[in-house]
Amino acid sequence: MLKNYLKIALRNLRKYKFISFINLFGLTVGLTCCLLIVTYILNELSYDRFNENASRIYRVTRSFNTADGIENLHLSAVAPPFGPLLKNDFPDIQKMTRLLNNGSTSLRYEEKLFLEKNAFFADENFFDFFPTTITRGNAKTALAEPNCVMISEEIAKKYFGRNDPVNQMVKIDNALNLKVTGLFKLLPSNAHFHPELLISFSTLNDSTVYGRKQLETNFGNNAFYTYLMFPENYPVAKIESRFPAFLDKHYHFPNEPAGFKGSTATKLYLQKLTDIHLRSHLDDEIEPNGDIKRVYIFSAIALFVLLIACINYMNLSTARSALRAREIGVRKVAGAQRKEIIAQFLSESIFLAAIALIFALLLTWAILPLVNSLLHQSFSIKNLLQAPVIISILLLPFVVGLLSGIYPALFMSSFNPVSVLKGSFKIGKGNISFRQVLVVAQFSISIILIIATMVVFQQLRYMQNASLGYNKDHLVTLPYTSALNNKYESFRSELFRNPNIKNFGRSSRIPTGRLLDDMGASILSGDSLKPINADLKYITIDYDFIPTYGINMAAGRNFSRDFSTDSANFIINEAAVSMLNWKTPTNAIGKDIAYGGVRGKIIGVTNDFHFESMHQKIIPLIMIRNFGFGNLTIKISGNNIPATIKYIDDTWKKYLPETPFQYNFFDEKFAALYSSEQQQGNIFTVFSCIAIFIACLGLFGLSAFAITQRIKEIGIRKVLGASVTQITTMMSKDFLKLVAIAAVIAFPVAWYAMYQWLQDFAYRIHLAWWIFLAAGIAATLIAFITISFQAVKAGLSNPAKAIRAE
Repeated sequence: MLKNYLKIALRNLRKYKFISFINLFGLTVGLTCCLLIVTYILNELSYDRFNENASRIYRVTRSFNTADGIENLHLSAVAPPFGPLLKNDFPDIQKMTRLLNNGSTSLRYEEKLFLEKNAFFADENFFDFFPTTITRGNAKTALAEPNCVMISEEIAKKYFGRNDPVNQMVKIDNALNLKVTGLFKLLPSNAHFHPELLISFSTLNDSTVYGRKQLETNFGNNAFYTYLMFPENYPVAKIESRFPAFLDKHYHFPNEPAGFKGSTATKLYLQKLTDIHLRSHLDDEIEPNGDIKRVYIFSAIALFVLLIACINYMNLSTARSALRAREIGVRKVAGAQRKEIIAQFLSESIFLAAIALIFALLLTWAILPLVNSLLHQSFSIKNLLQAPVIISILLLPFVVGLLSGIYPALFMSSFNPVSVLKGSFKIGKGNISFRQVLVVAQFSISIILIIATMVVFQQLRYMQNASLGYNKDHLVTLPYTSALNNKYESFRSELFRNPNIKNFGRSSRIPTGRLLDDMGASILSGDSLKPINADLKYITIDYDFIPTYGINMAAGRNFSRDFSTDSANFIINEAAVSMLNWKTPTNAIGKDIAYGGVRGKIIGVTNDFHFESMHQKIIPLIMIRNFGFGNLTIKISGNNIPATIKYIDDTWKKYLPETPFQYNFFDEKFAALYSSEQQQGNIFTVFSCIAIFIACLGLFGLSAFAITQRIKEIGIRKVLGASVTQITTMMSKDFLKLVAIAAVIAFPVAWYAMYQWLQDFAYRIHLAWWIFLAAGIAATLIAFITISFQAVKAGLSNPAKAIRAE
């Protein structure tokens, strides 16, 4: 029986080549989209699951509250004392490990000197939490002693070539000599961080590096990523509920108010290791994470595209049902039961889906490198070669075949054989109505995707072109080192000898970063200073930071070398003026304020500027002079940029021969802020084009079939004087009505979806009416062109041939 069904399926594929091609092509494209997106989803969901202890590992995170109990900061790292204290107070915690990111680290071996980005101080039990292959050394002892470092195989090749690096000495940051005690393979790409140098944590006990006392008592430096390991299936909520009492016991600071409780100012949380990549968007993440919302969005897109392809099959199969009516009638008269006819048609759809799947797998394998190149990812076809995934893929033809074939099978198996064989059989209006519903569904999905694409790119353009409050053009940023402090004025003078260098300034952070630092502010109330119940972030800047970035002053002045007292004065932004209830920038000038234990006056107010991305609101900011810098920003002219960079490089090497020169163009950092949105826009563009293409492919087939069915009518109308335009309009209007209905349905759905998407941005576009109108018109024009191709062809044909053929 099955063999017979397959023979009939092959015979019909050959007999109806045009419709079979459309069905096969549509299903292949739909399945390819699905497989590509499934590859992405599997990659995102796999993060940290390679770790055999993943279900037992949790990261400790910390939030801070205002005096009113409102959370204003949530960090993915905590202060160094918390790890050991938690391990000591809660016996159920089996193990604890800590990491400290050392930032950009200069590494020297003999004459080789490079800047490495992924250097961490790590506890000696690091590999108990994050296992990887140790190719040289002992994982248990390699990080046990101070001044030891383990390096990745890539770092070993870079510095040592084919020589054995173990027991060799290297120097970091021109200050610390370390012995190489082992080599390790990099953690997999689907780990939430990727260290290349692991420095023994006990090195931090040295007071010239950090200091044991600091590690035990400093609750303010929240830079230590802390992980805990619990027994299998341990109810971590049991420990979390005891965190407030733990904080009340341990978290104290000098001169704290009477009756102070640590749990009112800060909170600790436990975060599953496997939740970090997709569900953690905390401040100061160890690496940029993904987003579970994006996984949901792309899953929906994959289903939508596949659904459109399945609808094509339903529509075209039912449209050509009249051509197969006699076959069905003969089979019924010969004794075939309805269930056998249903089985025949379902076997045809499953067979077609199976062929489409084979083509889709080949297509996925062929274009995956291109997808990786466009999205800067490393997706692998191996993601699809897991046993559960393979089983799902093998079941896919049955699911797709049943989904797309069930309605045509039920519909065609219901034909009355007597009516069919007498020639009095006609397709009922109910069928036409259902096909219309399917066409409306196709174009509704396509229009929603078109609107989504337009909104994403509108928001992206808005963010890229909005006034930032500073000038981002022709800025070069470098990491600043304290080794330059005593030589800075000479370094500055030498740079200014180049006429293409316009200005440069130092700061603790630079725009495009996050504002995370707060030291507590007090303002004058009556005769005394009182703490404010609000969050006031700070950055340290020098005299030249504000003019380098072209930030305008709303009132007062910038820091100046002519005023020695400026080291105890402050500059704030307009948001801070508003938060402190000082009414106007001018009114704020001269106000007394204490910040970080330093009392001074407000000497200037800047216009608000977007220090962070437009996902965040402009927050109150205070600027302090000369309190430690981490960044240098150089303003250059647009002339002869390569020569200017070469001059900066040469000057840098003259003054800092032990620190590698590393720079970035600021506009690249700015673009990176919105790389996620750019990728989303590109993906929406691709899939909306695919959706509309598949929908139009089906519409092309339907219109061709409809014109074939009405060829005699068209011939008679032409004989009676109808023009090609009139015939095209007559054949198009019914389909265009469906597109119009689809637009009416799509508009509110798209508005709601994109309104919710825009809520992630503090500064966003308004959903303008013209976006929806443009999407509707675009879909209508595309549909009209698709239908017109067949309609014009029919209108230009010889009516005599059409009438004679009938």
